[in-house]
Amino acid sequence: MILELIKNRRAVFPAQYNGMAIASETIEIILEAANWAPTHKRTEPWRFKVVRGEARERLGVFLSETYLQTEKKPKNIKAKKLLQKPMQSEAVILICMQRDPEQRIPEWEEIASTAMAVQNMWLMCTELGIGCYWSSPALISHMDGFTVLQDGEKCLGLFYLGYYDEILPEGERTPVGEKVSWID
Repeated sequence: MILELIKNRRAVFPAQYNGMAIASETIEIILEAANWAPTHKRTEPWRFKVVRGEARERLGVFLSETYLQTEKKPKNIKAKKLLQKPMQSEAVILICMQRDPEQRIPEWEEIASTAMAVQNMWLMCTELGIGCYWSSPALISHMDGFTVLQDGEKCLGLFYLGYYDEILPEGERTPVGEKVSWID
């Protein structure tokens, strides 16, 4: 049942990944799931850039060096983590949003649509036993220094992927009734 899949979705971090390769075909399935997200006026604003192989090391160096150059009081431990996380992952997907050139809908709707595409990816990863998580460090505003972004395209985050071995903890939520008001 889809509700069980949703309840079992978890953030699994690069330090938890076991190094097992993820086939390109599997990543394509994950991206196909993303492609079926809801989209107002069919703008399909989501764009993805898959970073694999040696490009992961270049991404880590870029993130670490950019952090050290732009942070007022950089911390070496954070710079080291930024360097390591892409290499601990089998793939990193840059989550981007392409603004409708005609701006027929508000930007927040295209951001929300891209987020729904990411939720589809996350659920597909859960189904496939692949760990993942979405990170949105301040550094995403500098991603045009790592890759080409089209006019109107912006990076919204980094989606780290990798297989894992450990049993994940059960999720916790406060009851939905505490968050809902019924208006009759």
